[in-house]
Amino acid sequence: MEIKDMSFEAAMSELETVVGQLESGNVPLEDSIKLYERGDALKKHCEAKLAEAEEKVAQITLDADGNATGTTPFESR
Repeated sequence: MEIKDMSFEAAMSELETVVGQLESGNVPLEDSIKLYERGDALKKHCEAKLAEAEEKVAQITLDADGNATGTTPFESR
């Protein structure tokens, strides 16, 4: 699956797997480089998903009763 199509949870899960493989030290150098590059791309994807979620939350305001109001549509980049 392409990283851009992954949910945050799927990307984080794969990132944890990649880190585990790299930390094991049982991966040949060429494979380690590929894993590192995949891990870096997964990390960036997760950071972007988190930033997007933070922007969505920031657009929500609450009234005196704690109900969400004044929400504005969010457009993904």
